[in-house]
Amino acid sequence: MAASKPLGRMVSHVILDLDGTLLNTDGIVNEIMKVVLVKYGKKWDKRRAQRIVGKTPMEAVTAIVEDYELPCKIEEFVSTITPMFDDQWCNIKPLPGANRLINHLRSNGVPMALASNSPKSNIEAKISYHHDWKESFSAIIGGDEVQNGKPSPEIFLEAAKRMKTDPSNCLVIEDSVFVLTISGQVLRVAVPSLPKQAGLYSSADDVINSLLDLHPENWGLPPFEDWVEGTLPIEPWYIGGPVIKGFGRGSKVLGIPTANLSAENFSDVLSEHTSGVYFGWAGLSTRGIYKMVMSIGWNPYFDNTEKTIEPWLLHEFEDDFYGEELRLVIVGYIRPEANFPSLDSLIERIHKDGKIAEKALDLPMYAGYKDSQYLKSSLPQSNFHKSEGDKLS
Repeated sequence: MAASKPLGRMVSHVILDLDGTLLNTDGIVNEIMKVVLVKYGKKWDKRRAQRIVGKTPMEAVTAIVEDYELPCKIEEFVSTITPMFDDQWCNIKPLPGANRLINHLRSNGVPMALASNSPKSNIEAKISYHHDWKESFSAIIGGDEVQNGKPSPEIFLEAAKRMKTDPSNCLVIEDSVFVLTISGQVLRVAVPSLPKQAGLYSSADDVINSLLDLHPENWGLPPFEDWVEGTLPIEPWYIGGPVIKGFGRGSKVLGIPTANLSAENFSDVLSEHTSGVYFGWAGLSTRGIYKMVMSIGWNPYFDNTEKTIEPWLLHEFEDDFYGEELRLVIVGYIRPEANFPSLDSLIERIHKDGKIAEKALDLPMYAGYKDSQYLKSSLPQSNFHKSEGDKLS
């Protein structure tokens, strides 16, 4: 991938947020709140959950108790949910690009600090399940170690102090809108955790879709060197299910027929993987195996109200195949989701993505996945999802 132009002054140190930036804690929060609120006759609303993003744990609990008008004291609610969260720290997965970023900065000798509103003990419990994370940071600061947690910049300034550097040498990477309130002494990269609300982060020095889209060279840090032919190799993931009818715009509006999968049945996949354009191999149970490029997200041009999975099989089919079993092995990433000024520019970009995928899948690093047994065996009646790292038989 071509080198990016510098965006601002150069830095030598990085300060990272944890929840929502490195770790996908939203899924754990949602599952626990669903269970707890049922006991009070309430239903957890994921949209209302956005109101607690970036708050300290106590602020978040207070907001929930007040928002849902729960008939209990805040202390009682805390005592109920604390052991439930303690049991789930081991199940929190890194967000896409988190391991890659930490490994890259560590291997290049870039000092890092971890600065989170969570108590220090919770931070260490969460990262203890992720290999070499704790040892990678020069400093780890919890919200209970400073007088004022975020949105105050105090925790970031303390991180710089513990790394024995001036704040002006630091790049802060943070998911919440509170990144906007950080003193101008540090540079800020926002990785929005609120879907379709990137505009709220416009005062940050840069806004990126996910950590996969971070270019350290923009800030004078060593660049990633793992991009190949315009693609980023990723840990493969596997999904499958019957092909459903989509929005009817693939063939009719774009001239690009997609083989859609039901988003409703893949909520865990959509939660784990950032929106963007991916590629890999597709297996149809009665037809064969084909190259594939796929979008995950809200398709900003069409302003979807839900996150979708839309694979495009790079092959001319004479007829449709709704209801047929489709299996996908996703092996690489091309770019973040983006809006376009016109339908023609969108179509042009989709075809460019297809050409990139077509060429890349001939590379040995990607081509071998075409022989995956997962693509060749028939699907069970229910939709199927294999997580990263699952072994193929």
